[in-house]
Amino acid sequence: MRHLTARAACVSLLAAAALLGGPALTAHAASTVTNGGFEANGATATPTGWSTSGTSSASYTESGGHSGSYRLTHWASSAYKVTTYQTLTGLTNGSYTLTAWVRSGGGQNTDTIGLIGCGGADKTTAVPPMADGKWVRIVVSTTVSNNQCTIGLYSDANAGNWTNYDDISFSSGYASLPIRGGDVSSLERGQELGGVYYNSSGTKQTALTVLGNAGMNYARLRVWVNPADGFNNETELLAMAKQVKAKGMGLLLDFHYSDTWADPGKQAIPAAWTNDTLAQLETQVTAYSKQVVSDLVAQGTTPDMVQVGNEINGGMLWSLGSTSNWSNLAGLLKAGISGVKAAAPNAKIMLHIANGAADATAKAWYQNAVNYGVPFDVIGLSYYDYWHGPLDQLQTTLDDLAATFSKPVVVAETAYPWTMANGDAETNSVNSSNTTLDAGYAASAAGQAANFRDVQSIVQAVPNGRGWGAFYWEPTWTVVAGNGWDPTNASSGDGWENQAMFDFSDKALPVVNEYAAR
Repeated sequence: MRHLTARAACVSLLAAAALLGGPALTAHAASTVTNGGFEANGATATPTGWSTSGTSSASYTESGGHSGSYRLTHWASSAYKVTTYQTLTGLTNGSYTLTAWVRSGGGQNTDTIGLIGCGGADKTTAVPPMADGKWVRIVVSTTVSNNQCTIGLYSDANAGNWTNYDDISFSSGYASLPIRGGDVSSLERGQELGGVYYNSSGTKQTALTVLGNAGMNYARLRVWVNPADGFNNETELLAMAKQVKAKGMGLLLDFHYSDTWADPGKQAIPAAWTNDTLAQLETQVTAYSKQVVSDLVAQGTTPDMVQVGNEINGGMLWSLGSTSNWSNLAGLLKAGISGVKAAAPNAKIMLHIANGAADATAKAWYQNAVNYGVPFDVIGLSYYDYWHGPLDQLQTTLDDLAATFSKPVVVAETAYPWTMANGDAETNSVNSSNTTLDAGYAASAAGQAANFRDVQSIVQAVPNGRGWGAFYWEPTWTVVAGNGWDPTNASSGDGWENQAMFDFSDKALPVVNEYAAR
């Protein structure tokens, strides 16, 4: 609904400008952007090459550009609606992408960049609210079929709301987001224990039906070696993989190589492998990886992508596989990759670490993997902005890693709360006493949706098509008795229900709509 409103408003304002004798839509028409850096005539009410409609006084250039001396600003001391636009004509029909550097204080009713009147559906991308005041790059793509296209920078804002724009460009090619994923590892157990789901209209459906209908096209599933209660074992993996593939979704298999949670703070060797030497561990990892993937292949659910290790910032299978000895870790990673490839030679290999906002640390880690000859295809990063940092830092990391290693990047985990309340007796992982949220996103249904939307926008904007997509972590982990986080405690809750994509009545939240194709 948010996107439709923005498009309709932008079209309405542009049409009104022409009907009321304002600048015609072909004013300053060209096949390339005129004055995309807003430098042509300095501080002015009407930058060269651009036109305005609506509250025209709310659109002007001033000093303080992203690059160069000037930027375009939308701001007024009272509520306003304004579009700054430019029509490009004489275009060769085909795919095009608008790129803009933006920053915003947030609070607007609608704040978008858009491509309007290009011959098909109008397309928009929301401007992320940047609490730290930093610039980010966003894109929006369309297919031109009538040889022209209008760039529209639109604000429907409250008094004092502001947005800055700079370095606007328009180029051939389509910036897609091929992976719109979710980690649904807890879903099979939840279903077995009676968990139910409803779409936004209140109709009871399976969770994968709700998410798939909204546009989710890839699922991530973890597997543990021998968990205490069977939670996340291979049997559950195989059952869930059948459901995923039946929906036509891609499958990302997530090996933890542990009997329980593996993350930056813990990477425990499975109990059955505890006394193994490094050489024996390598043999175990190869055989286990091959067996699990072979079993998936045998039932017709071949994984499309496989993580060898989960959030392995400090290595895996500690202490032998710690990053304190990268040669050991590389040997274990190669062992896992060898097992995967023996069973599914076409599966993409992801190496996954946490903290997508720590560029230097992440680059050093992947450089070590390259230096030690670990073969991998995809860079995977966890990113939770309330823990890791704002979106501009994520963008820096993704852009740098993609360019440095010439590999696609994926946000393998992300999430945001729609409430700070508890749905069960388990203390939430993210709550008001232990977490400071990003000031740009409230703990609300709208804030959750906006955060996931904007994370995907940052991935989509990675240059050269190397931003492949994002996975929302555990969108279906709602409150179901027995489906808790602790495999040794059947009465534990999940601590994540306030970040699921379904509310405490199991009804789909607005965030599911952010799975729509871009």
